[in-house]
Amino acid sequence: MSEAASREIEKLDRLSTLLDSRFRIPGTPIRFGWDSLLALIPGAGDLASLGPSAYLIYKGYRLGARKRTILRMTANTGLDFVVGTIPILGDVFDLAFKANNRNFALLRKELSDASAKPKDTS
Repeated sequence: MSEAASREIEKLDRLSTLLDSRFRIPGTPIRFGWDSLLALIPGAGDLASLGPSAYLIYKGYRLGARKRTILRMTANTGLDFVVGTIPILGDVFDLAFKANNRNFALLRKELSDASAKPKDTS
């Protein structure tokens, strides 16, 4: 993996952490991020969090993730958005599901698997 790709992956890791698990509720293991905070604003919050989530998917595509991985990432983000629009239930779901962390884990696995495969030298 190139130096530029490694730096990009580090940035995406920081982004997913910022969105889904940057803060911790004191005295509990529950983590949350800006995505959960934005979701507290009815309608507009869920819509606003789509931008950074879509960026993560776009960068995964640009880094060479397979269509299957991009589709799974898109499904995670879509589910997070749709359920997130349901009052109260959506906020609880957002705390538990953490679509951006899931998407980054999928992307990291995809890219590490791709770099671990032997190159065809014929």
